[in-house]
Order: sequence, then structure tokens, then C-alpha cells
Amino acid sequence: MKQSIHPDYRPVVFRDPSADFAFLTRSTMSSDRTVEWEDGNVYPLVDVDVSSASHPFYTGRGRVIDTAGRVERFKQRYGKR
Repeated sequence: MKQSIHPDYRPVVFRDPSADFAFLTRSTMSSDRTVEWEDGNVYPLVDVDVSSASHPFYTGRGRVIDTAGRVERFKQRYGKR
């Protein structure tokens, strides 16, 4: 690898505030905010909108909804062909 062209790859805490869920991983993202983690060290903190703790697919709360009868309109239009 070439030296001094790659971003810093360091531990970062990602937090989903809506689900009160945080995890520590390595990333190249940077942040001005920091948090003290369970091990006593201070890491950069990045807030995310959706995580596995709040995403409907992973939590089992997701539903398939046919909005405005799109399937029926498709069948009416192309069903007889």
C-alpha cells in the first residue's frame, strides 16, 4: 500500500438514538463528538438513522402493503394478455 494516501481506519462507535442501540466497530468515518465506551476508552461517535435494532426487516415489524391497489390495476391492464 502507498503511504499517506489512505484515511485513518480506527475504532468508531455508531449509535441509533431511536432504538437506544450502539456498537463499536472500525471505520474511516470521523466525527467531532466523542463517547466513553464500556471499556473506558473514548471513541468518535457517529449517529445513524437506521440500524439492525430499528429497521423493520430485522425487527420483524415490516409489512408488505399494496398501496392504492397497484396489483389490481396491473392485473386489469395486463391480465388478459
